[in-house]
Amino acid sequence: MLKVVVIDANAISRNLLTSVLVNGGHKVVGDSNTSSAGLANMIKLQPQLVCIDIGTPDDEGFARLDTLRNGLPKALIFLVSGKMEPAFLQRAVEWGVHGFIVKPFNAVTVLAGIRNAIIKLARQHKQTNASGNDNA
Repeated sequence: MLKVVVIDANAISRNLLTSVLVNGGHKVVGDSNTSSAGLANMIKLQPQLVCIDIGTPDDEGFARLDTLRNGLPKALIFLVSGKMEPAFLQRAVEWGVHGFIVKPFNAVTVLAGIRNAIIKLARQHKQTNASGNDNA
């Protein structure tokens, strides 16, 4: 079970995603809109996973990712959006996003995406540690 926060300007989307996550066994510790104060409050909760709709894929939207990255360097960041264009996805990955949640939500897909991201990171961590031990 991960501690999760959901950040989205749309309250209905926040509530729907929260339901999916809770029903999937995660603990949603907070939710907020995308305001600066909302982001700051979510960082204080120290979640392990952040699901965020940054709004428009512009510098202001990606600055929200920077705020999260700086405040929560170890958290998994999942971008929530109804628009998943290739250029947007590529830029999001470059900014450190671990996964994507497509609107409208599909519970099975959301939970599988989170699980797969965790498995991928665990494998990377294991490989990094194995490589480090080989050099010792």
